[in-house]
Amino acid sequence: MRQIIVMTALLGGALMLAACGASDSAKEAEAFKTVNAIDETNLSDIMLTVSDPKEAVKYFQRSANENPDRIDLKRGLAKSLVRAKQHDQAVKVWQAVLAMPGATDADKVGLADAQIRSNDWAGAKATLNTVPPTYETYDRYRLEAMVADSSKQWKKADSFYDTAVGLTTRPAGVLNNWGFSKLTRGDAKSAEKLFAEALTYDPSSFTTKNNLVLARAAQRKYDLPVVDMTQTERAQLLYTAALSAIKQGDVNTGRSLLQEAVDTNPQYFEEAARALAALDANKVKA
Repeated sequence: MRQIIVMTALLGGALMLAACGASDSAKEAEAFKTVNAIDETNLSDIMLTVSDPKEAVKYFQRSANENPDRIDLKRGLAKSLVRAKQHDQAVKVWQAVLAMPGATDADKVGLADAQIRSNDWAGAKATLNTVPPTYETYDRYRLEAMVADSSKQWKKADSFYDTAVGLTTRPAGVLNNWGFSKLTRGDAKSAEKLFAEALTYDPSSFTTKNNLVLARAAQRKYDLPVVDMTQTERAQLLYTAALSAIKQGDVNTGRSLLQEAVDTNPQYFEEAARALAALDANKVKA
């Protein structure tokens, strides 16, 4: 009888140890699963920011194929396709994202962004119309402004641009877009102000500096604005001002600016030199 009791106790202990072992294994598996999920999330973030766009596309394509129910990986693929400038493909993937459970209004904005990049303005407008007015984000209003611009709905565009500026701490890009919109409408003075404001947030943007010179030149203000610029940038901006002056009939001013651009550039400035030679040749003929 005593042997039976001892054996029963031993068996019970073994079963408890086995149960503990199984429990520990389950905990370990769950822990590894959590760690892998965290690592994967970090990797996804890295692939969407600092990695090569083409490599990011490959990563998300492979991951999304292996996990077809993971909407986050599908989103990552759509975003990486936009970064890789494969906009038509990005539109298709965003549409697939919106068909999945868990799709959000942010995904609709992502689709509209890809549609604009693929020059489907009507599609972008239709997509944005499905976003409820309660969804108020910088990206949403930035795109709304661009769509309104494309339809020449200037009052709506200005309202959307203004709202977008108020919803971000980095408004340089949208201020530049707003300035370019004003410039295309012929309001060079307002455009100049917006470009100058954009440069206070991103002083390194050459595109904005060039647009600022265009806005000033449209008002026949051909001197360069007081902004940070390299010697090469200065030569390029002088070239922009020169071409604008010539286009508006201020040929002598344009010639002087071209000469200054050639003299300023630390290397041979072929385009400016060619334009200057053409002006001099026409002057001789005249």
